[in-house]
Amino acid sequence: MANSTAPEPSDSLKAFGAALKVFRERALLTQEQLAEQLVYSHASVASIEQGRRMPTAHFVERAEDVLDAFGVLRAVVRHVGRQPGLAAWFRAWAQLEATAVSLCTYECRVVPGLLQTEAYARAVMLNVPPPPTEEELEERIAARMARQKLLTRKPPIAFSFIVDESVLELRTGGDDVLQELLDHLIACAELWNVELQIMPLKQPYHAGMDGPMQLLETPDHKWLGYAEGQKTGQLISEPKAVSVMQMRYAKMRSQALSPADSADLLKRMRGTL
Repeated sequence: MANSTAPEPSDSLKAFGAALKVFRERALLTQEQLAEQLVYSHASVASIEQGRRMPTAHFVERAEDVLDAFGVLRAVVRHVGRQPGLAAWFRAWAQLEATAVSLCTYECRVVPGLLQTEAYARAVMLNVPPPPTEEELEERIAARMARQKLLTRKPPIAFSFIVDESVLELRTGGDDVLQELLDHLIACAELWNVELQIMPLKQPYHAGMDGPMQLLETPDHKWLGYAEGQKTGQLISEPKAVSVMQMRYAKMRSQALSPADSADLLKRMRGTL
């Protein structure tokens, strides 16, 4: 029988556990095999992966060395206990964003969080059941707006965004929200470190048919991928899988409108409102 007094896993501990599992599986190790190499018990490794136990500094360093995690575990553990308002499955990725060199994002559902206005973010969050409490809503919006400081971070991140035109045609939140959003997107596209491309409605050749994706370059110039679905998110580190995502993203960059043509489209859409 489970101990009823055992603490519930925190979101940030679960984020660290998820990252640890990704690198363990990348190394083709079972929990038992990893425990043996780390000189920790299997129960300790299992508890940390499940987000039920705080990893010690020694554990993190040993895991970094054994799993060749190129600093990811160190980056994630620094934020354990922080970042309220972010979904548990997204926190590990959000923590990696903070030190990224390059970040590529393709979206076909909503405008990427890094480019959203507060009004648009609110409309998106209120559209998806179950409805949040007022406190949850404000916490989520605050977390999303805080992430946008990355756009002007020093040293700068090189951003590439590809967004399906259909996302804007939805007019999420109504015309007033869209008008403000278009103004914001036009301004973001003028940042020297941001490249924004729109995938047109009529594009018979589209390499992003498998859905949204993100790619991130670490300070050590390693690449990671991220894919998100219904209440889930997957950090992808296996080199072959990341390579496939890079190929698809590169193809989409050639299929989408150029940054200049994308800016013109956004301005035309803005002019019709």
